Amino acid sequence: MNSLSCQVMCDENEDILANNSQSLSQNQDQQPPDHCLLPLILKKLLLSGDENLQVTSAKCIASVLVHSPSQYSAPFINADVPEFLFDRLACSSNEVLLWSAYSCLLLLTEEPLFFSQCHSVYGMESLVRSLKESLQLTNLEVPKQGLLLLREILERQPATVRLFPSGPGFVAVSEVLVVGVSSSCLLVATQAASVTSALFRLDHQSRPVQYEAMIKLIEAITNRFVSLTLPSPAHLRSSGRMKRSDPSSQALRSEGFLLQALVCFQSACRLAEECASDPVLKENMFTAPYKHSGAQDSLESLCQCLLRCCDAVWIPTVIRMCERAPSAPILQNFYSILSSQFTLLPSLMAAFANKLASSGFYKLAVEHKGLLCAGNSSFAFLPLTHSFRNPNLNASCCGFLQKLSMCLLSQSDLPSGSHQHDLKEVENLLLHNLPSLCYRLSEWPSVLCEYQGPQAPKYCLVIMLRLALQQGDRLLPDQIVFSNVVWLLRSVQEQGCVVPHSVLRSALYLLAVTQDKSPSLDGASLNCISKALSSCQSFSSLYFHHPALIHFMCRYPELAEKFAALVLELWLTKEQDTNTGPTRADTQEEKESRADERSDQKTDTETMELLSVMEKYPAVILTLLDMVCTREAPLAERVLGVLEVLLGGQRDYNINLCTNLRPALLQALQRVSVVNTDHGFEEEYSAQVNSLPLVLKLLCVTQASDPPSSPHYSNMEGVHFKLLYHVSNIAGRLKPTKTESLLPAISYLYCCLSLSPAHCTDRAVSMLLSNSGLMDQLQTVFSSSSSSSFSAPSLSPSACPPLALLCCCHLLLSSLITLQRVHSTQVHKSITWSLDTAVQRLLTQKRNTDSLLLISYLRLLQALLDTDLASEVVCLTSGPGLVGLRPLGIEDGALYPLGSRGAQCLSIALSGLLLQKHELLLRASVNCLSSLLGFLQRKSPATAKHVVCQPWSRFLLHSLLSSGKSCLLHPAILRFIILLLQDSGTPVLREPDLLQVTEAVERRGVKELSKEAEQALRLLLTQIQSRDLLPREEHKQKVKNMIEELGEPDQSCRRSQSHSVLHVGDVPLCLSDFVL
Repeated sequence: MNSLSCQVMCDENEDILANNSQSLSQNQDQQPPDHCLLPLILKKLLLSGDENLQVTSAKCIASVLVHSPSQYSAPFINADVPEFLFDRLACSSNEVLLWSAYSCLLLLTEEPLFFSQCHSVYGMESLVRSLKESLQLTNLEVPKQGLLLLREILERQPATVRLFPSGPGFVAVSEVLVVGVSSSCLLVATQAASVTSALFRLDHQSRPVQYEAMIKLIEAITNRFVSLTLPSPAHLRSSGRMKRSDPSSQALRSEGFLLQALVCFQSACRLAEECASDPVLKENMFTAPYKHSGAQDSLESLCQCLLRCCDAVWIPTVIRMCERAPSAPILQNFYSILSSQFTLLPSLMAAFANKLASSGFYKLAVEHKGLLCAGNSSFAFLPLTHSFRNPNLNASCCGFLQKLSMCLLSQSDLPSGSHQHDLKEVENLLLHNLPSLCYRLSEWPSVLCEYQGPQAPKYCLVIMLRLALQQGDRLLPDQIVFSNVVWLLRSVQEQGCVVPHSVLRSALYLLAVTQDKSPSLDGASLNCISKALSSCQSFSSLYFHHPALIHFMCRYPELAEKFAALVLELWLTKEQDTNTGPTRADTQEEKESRADERSDQKTDTETMELLSVMEKYPAVILTLLDMVCTREAPLAERVLGVLEVLLGGQRDYNINLCTNLRPALLQALQRVSVVNTDHGFEEEYSAQVNSLPLVLKLLCVTQASDPPSSPHYSNMEGVHFKLLYHVSNIAGRLKPTKTESLLPAISYLYCCLSLSPAHCTDRAVSMLLSNSGLMDQLQTVFSSSSSSSFSAPSLSPSACPPLALLCCCHLLLSSLITLQRVHSTQVHKSITWSLDTAVQRLLTQKRNTDSLLLISYLRLLQALLDTDLASEVVCLTSGPGLVGLRPLGIEDGALYPLGSRGAQCLSIALSGLLLQKHELLLRASVNCLSSLLGFLQRKSPATAKHVVCQPWSRFLLHSLLSSGKSCLLHPAILRFIILLLQDSGTPVLREPDLLQVTEAVERRGVKELSKEAEQALRLLLTQIQSRDLLPREEHKQKVKNMIEELGEPDQSCRRSQSHSVLHVGDVPLCLSDFVL
């Protein structure tokens, strides 16, 4: 029999049986339910082997239940008809029979007796098996009806009777639903998603909970989003017409699936929250041992899956769907899902909240509230009793905004003391006022400027504006935010109210961050802001670590006077706390090591921000300078570092900065000096002990950074002379062990003398030489150094002067010797210095001596030799190692206290230093050799020639000529060759040597030489030409061409170097002292 005839017969039988069953049911209306024969008759038909009779029986049952459900549901159930229907589902694949059985069971589920007699538990396995088969059928109405039956059972099943006591049953249902939601038919997928929502009930979870099965369901629903048809702009413009004309369109089906999927996702989030609150379900302790190690079958893995899918797929899909036609039901579930994420994985919520806020979710939620929830009232503030549209959506948006705000606020840099108080305060504000704030962003300015009405809703707007702006989301233009916040603060004060602490902090943040694009504040507004800030007991509780706060406080003098110092201190302290761990007392070596590395460290961001502030508002420098003198050591040192960076890079934009600083420095130095005088420079005290070295260091940096155009170089008077006077007095009164103060003081005095033109330093030199305390201090340093080197090798390191201090003393003394000779200044007290010790150190100990100390020795020897070793400032002592035994010979007497042997020793030592690669050491050696030869020429020309013509001179020249063209054309080497020509003539220098120099110049090119090398080469070529040292004409022509190419001497190089300072650790080296 073909299918058509079967269907005809089936329909005929159905009509007959339906009519008979209907008449039979009418005849039995008066009979007691226990004697009802109809269920027995239809049950017998279900047991027949003919599928046509089974289908007919099922349809008859459905007809009877539709006609008289209250009368026949219980008899059918008592007759175990559901059991037989479930059995038919398990053993049949007939579409009509399956659909009919689903329909009968669906009607029977309306009777509570169906569940109390456990028919749902009995038939679950059969239903799942039949659904698995029906989802493969082409007639999609069958699986839709079966899924509907499954949903009704899941929703109506009493919580006391579990459908899935073990894991396999739950896994089987979830596998069927995965197939359902993956169906190509959106209607089937929507129905399966609806069933999944019902399945995600806590009482449907097996023991152990099958988290992995739930994850697969969530991922299957998420993957289904790829095939959704999202509304296009053209579709959105005609959406209203489409809904009326074609309710079955693909776009509407997609929207329906999305809504049902959101409901399902929300159910999953709710289930995860319930499992997290139950320790048994959270730990899932009934899981098989071999599964405990798997990360897929745990509550945490489920929560991670929910967050991952929400972030990657659900959020973009919902936003695109509701971009132009927002749907209240979709958005209600969407914001509820977002709110749930904040409780599932707290450890990841900081990053998630930041991403939401920076992606515009404040604006999104606010606009949806204003568009879909606002009523028709025109009042500025709507009471909570007002009738809003879509109250569920309003509550969902409020919950999301509150959780987002609290998460962002909890991770902000709130001071520890006010953190919990601010969090509670903001939470209460948002909880009680967000529901009434159903305004679009365009309406916020009018709300903030409303004079009447409660202030609490406005406070909520300020807090949300601040939190969104912190993440880069500008809800309103900066100018509007700035003016509205100022207006709000003024209106609150006029009403006699006090702004809550958390709101005031948010208002201050908004004012600071939006100030650049806003007009300047007037006096009344500044007074209002100052009063509001002063009302807070501790300004540190309002502080936030942002550059805009410093700019805002320093921009207006009215605010800077009260709060600039506090902000700067908190800024530096905050930066220091984040960059340093536990602190301990630093040794002197560690301090020196940090000082050596300071110039090599990259300037940090905080310092750069302070530099920009000081560039715009110079008054900040005075505030920082006051902090150097009045704050504790760590903070004062940090401020000093900032000022050092400032002064080291100021040449480009403020040439008068150092000049403007000096009066403030003088005032600070006078204040520190008074405090030190009261306590005694010889005593230890805790309050200001670190202020003096810090001020002195700053003075030294200021002096070294002074631009060449400063008036300081034309007149050593006024502030400059007073500073010199105070520093010299302090240096003379300090204990020799106070190296942290003595070193910068000596450095300052040295820089002051060396950087000033010689004709401007007469008063300064006179004052310093008359300061007996300063001279005694220098003598103490030199004596300690000499005794520690030779007389007492076992002397403790604390008794030896630091290397940097000894170098600075050498340099200062050399400047005093030179300038005293220039001005013929009267000397009141001389310094005793051992020439023998210096020469022996250079000759025998140079390998074990620091290069910086060697340089300072050479500079001092150069100054002494220029005065023919007869300066009134220094009383030189000699020894048998230099001048031999007494009585002195004629030559030793002429060269005393150096002597002929000392001259040879010093010449040998200098020749050895010329082979070093150290730049300054090479320069100092050549200069000292030049002064030595000059001294010998004046005192004993024969000795001078003898020294130059020694074999080591020829060996040294050969070594230098063989070291390569880069070394050969160095200015110092060229100067050395000039010295040999001046003092020896041709015995040492030969024609091939000179040709080697000219060939090196030709290979390199005159234009590639430095200015200083050009000057030295010009002088060398001039001597070669004047003394006719290259007799061949072609060589003469080469020399002439080189001189013409070099042109006239350029003095700009010498002038620029004369005002430069090179810092090597804590030692400043004025390059003017090392010009060749």
